[in-house]
Parts: sequence; structure tokens; C-alpha cells
Amino acid sequence: MINIERLHQNVTTWLKTSRQRVLALMNDPLTVATKSNRNDLVTNVDRTNQQFLIGQIQAAYPDARIEGEEGKDQKTKSLDGLVFFVDPIDGTMNFVKEHNYFAIMIGVYVDGKPVYGAIMDVMHDTIIAGGHGFAMRANDTRLPALADEPLAAGLIGLNGPMHAHNRLAVADIGMASSGVRMIGSAGMTFADIAQGALIGYISYLQPWDVAAALAILGHAGVIFSRPDGSQLDLLTPGIVVAATPQAHQTIMTMMNDAATN
Repeated sequence: MINIERLHQNVTTWLKTSRQRVLALMNDPLTVATKSNRNDLVTNVDRTNQQFLIGQIQAAYPDARIEGEEGKDQKTKSLDGLVFFVDPIDGTMNFVKEHNYFAIMIGVYVDGKPVYGAIMDVMHDTIIAGGHGFAMRANDTRLPALADEPLAAGLIGLNGPMHAHNRLAVADIGMASSGVRMIGSAGMTFADIAQGALIGYISYLQPWDVAAALAILGHAGVIFSRPDGSQLDLLTPGIVVAATPQAHQTIMTMMNDAATN
């Protein structure tokens, strides 16, 4: 089994160095391209940062598989053994337009099981980390246990298009909560859940968007599922429902009612 303490030290070092590199590159003109649509952006910083992180991972864990967001050469078809999920800039639109509210994420899995995750809030210099036998923390200060409250008692993060079209009753779910937040970054949204600011999150996510959070929050009591209640498959993208238990149960009931009516 991988040494979690040593892994945490390694990832923390990589993320801190990565943060400094990203901040330095932000002072230069960005090269921005689109991927699947005009709002799905990639920059030279995404690519450069991924190359840096992959190099660090390969040097420390040469047998690891790596699933990176940028580049078809960094795709894995198996979760056997040690697998790192890397999102070099999560919330690229925020990065380009606001220079704020974006994250760097690393999730680590062994034989398909989440063992460790880290989310770097770049502009606030905060690393949210946690995993199997490794208590959730912010910059190595342990975070309090998450409250298990009803959906009506908490704020929820939602996907914009899903909310606009009330897909899977997402707009209704938002109305049933204390309020809706759309941050534009899965990592930043999950970081807010870890710190007790949000009660849940619903969005269409790629594996690298959710891998770190599943390792951090899944071991802290947050339930992750597909809308039909099935477990996540980190080899394929899909809609993710993540929430504390009471809220998750309410969300599942509302989604099921919407699907059958």
C-alpha cells in the first residue's frame, strides 16, 4: 500500500511549485484555444502545468498510470495499480476571464479505490487534502466534521445548463435548498463543500474533475453517485451527484420523481 503521509508531502510540494509557476505565467500573454465548444477552453498554462506535474509524478512513482485532462497521450483504460488523475487548471474560463476561482487537482487511486486527493485553490494559496485514513485538512489544519443537514438547510452548487433547463429536476432541487451557487470550477465547488460552505454539487464532470474530491470527501461522509444512484465510474464522464447524506437522499428522491413523471 502506498505511504499516504509521504504521498501528501510529495503532492503538497508539487502543488506549491505548480502554483508559483502558474502565477508567474499569468503575467505573460495567454495562448487560448477551444476544445469541444467555445466555452471549453485550454491555455498554454494548462498544458505546461500538466507536463510539469506529470514529470514530478513519473519521477517519484515510475510505475503509476496517469490520467491527465490535456492530451490524448495521457489517457488510461484501466484503474489497476497506482493511478494519478491530474487536472492542471480546473476552471479555465475563470482563469482566463477572472484570474480567480480556479484550482489544480490531483487524485490518487490504487486498484480503483480512492486513497488520496488534493485541491489547490491557487489564488488563496490553500490546499484541501484528504483520503483513506488521512483526515480532511486545509493547509494541514484539520477541518471539522461535515454537518449532515437537510437539503433545505444548505447551499448547493449546480451546473448552469442543467439548472437553466431543469434537467433531472436540478432547478427544483435548487429551489428546495437554501440557495444556488454556480462557481465555474468543480475543484473550487468541492473545496467549498469540504469547508462546510456548500451542502452538495450536481454537474456533468470528467473523471479528472471529480477524482480528487471523491478521495477527499468520500472519506469524510459525502455521498457520490450518478443520478440513478449507481456508483461513479472514473473511466467515463457523466453527471455526478455529491452531497452530505440527508441532502443526497432528498436529491435522489426528487430526481427519481422527475424521471418517473
